[in-house]
Amino acid sequence: MIDFQNSSIFKLRQVNPESVNGNILPLLVSGEQILSAYKGLRDYIVFTNKRVIAVNVQGMTGKKKDFTSLPYSKIQAFSCETAGVLDMDSEFELYFSGLGKVKFEFTGASNVIELSQIIGNYIL
Repeated sequence: MIDFQNSSIFKLRQVNPESVNGNILPLLVSGEQILSAYKGLRDYIVFTNKRVIAVNVQGMTGKKKDFTSLPYSKIQAFSCETAGVLDMDSEFELYFSGLGKVKFEFTGASNVIELSQIIGNYIL
């Protein structure tokens, strides 16, 4: 899902966090809660109160999954770009120490300002 060389993935749309509970709940640590979830074609990302979990669904059947944990404690900076009149997509960039930039692209209906508040609350 995350190509650390290219730094972007398919456009994501917000989904009900309960739709990803089956795969994500076993990964959560004590006290960790899902705050929001966004899904692309098959891949998705989940924002918790401790990290971003990126899930890359692989293979023909989709049974194989790659889970990438991106802890908020490693974020050095972040940037959000809201949707406009002609450019209907929005972007959210996270800059991690030792990793570099990870860029998520969202459909225009996604609330990247809410994501900025979530990240800001945990890293500032």
